[in-house]
Amino acid sequence: MLDDKDFLILNELKENARNSTKQIAMNVDTPRVTVHDRIQKLIKNNIIKKFTILPNYEKLGLNITVFVFVASNPYESKISISKIAEEIKSFPGVFEVHIVSGEYDILLKIRGKSFDDVGKKTIAKIRQIKGVGRTFTCPCFTTIKEEI
Repeated sequence: MLDDKDFLILNELKENARNSTKQIAMNVDTPRVTVHDRIQKLIKNNIIKKFTILPNYEKLGLNITVFVFVASNPYESKISISKIAEEIKSFPGVFEVHIVSGEYDILLKIRGKSFDDVGKKTIAKIRQIKGVGRTFTCPCFTTIKEEI
């Protein structure tokens, strides 16, 4: 079980995973060795899956973000939603794939250089997958909060 100190350490790492153990220890008012041991425990217990970065996508030329809902067509094919999602995850520009419930089965987060780029390189390919019934695309105008 995680305690308050673990959550403080996780928040520090979310803010800046490059901070030294010494800096994190100072920020959470805990001995450095304790912070180090807790981080190692969080890694061992797969609470921390990996350390990564949050890029500036605009500077990378990926100015467009869209969310795409995908509905399967179970009458057309016996392909499972999981298999459709697995195929989609490798497509260019696909950053997130979530299996959801409701009218649609899969929710995607896609990034690209332009709407045309996203449409031709990714969404058109998704619509060709056997078992995909329909899609619904929501363009994102502004991102207020994004975490990794």
